[in-house]
Amino acid sequence: MKILIADDHELFRDGLRHVLSQFEGPPTVIEASDFPQAIDAAERESDIGIVLLDLAMPGMSWGDGLAKLREVLPADVPVIVLSASDDRRHVLQAVNMGAAGFIPKTSSSRVMLSALKLVLSGGVYLPPALLDQGPTGSDAAGLPVAGESALAALTPRQREVLALLGQGKSNKEIARVLELAEGTVKLHVTAILKALNVNNRTRAVVAASHLGLNGPDLNT
Repeated sequence: MKILIADDHELFRDGLRHVLSQFEGPPTVIEASDFPQAIDAAERESDIGIVLLDLAMPGMSWGDGLAKLREVLPADVPVIVLSASDDRRHVLQAVNMGAAGFIPKTSSSRVMLSALKLVLSGGVYLPPALLDQGPTGSDAAGLPVAGESALAALTPRQREVLALLGQGKSNKEIARVLELAEGTVKLHVTAILKALNVNNRTRAVVAASHLGLNGPDLNT
């Protein structure tokens, strides 16, 4: 597995490289210290499996940098935000732009590894503290907020799937828990995204939190 670490602090990259060495393999790590380097690496390397991205880097605004990375990376390559900032608005904006999750830099190595494994398996990790109930109608970052009417439109089975999505679980994990075929779970997820008016799993996790469903619990 090849992982791109994009962060302008060499000390943090060194520490993250040490954490990643605990993966089986271990993975091949590519480093970038600003957005232009990260974009160049994404264009140059054809087999990157995941990107760990600090939003506060030189070269361009984080919004433009994330948008460009999402443009040049294959759609199935997750980008996880790693940041010292816990600004909920920025996190949700990143989610809206296609980030697959958010891991605070203050997380323990165990939480970070668990979160990475979750995302690599097709799940989503967002810290529970960032999934607190927000304003009704729409979020400050422009994310639609699901209401009770959306929940009422779901079948009982789809509600079960949504609850597990809210825990960040992958389709395979949901299929195992509910004893369903993975293809059936995919159909349920598609219907849920449509009902909640969101276009990816990460946004579905946010929507699930607004409906009072628990987020992933990886914290110590």
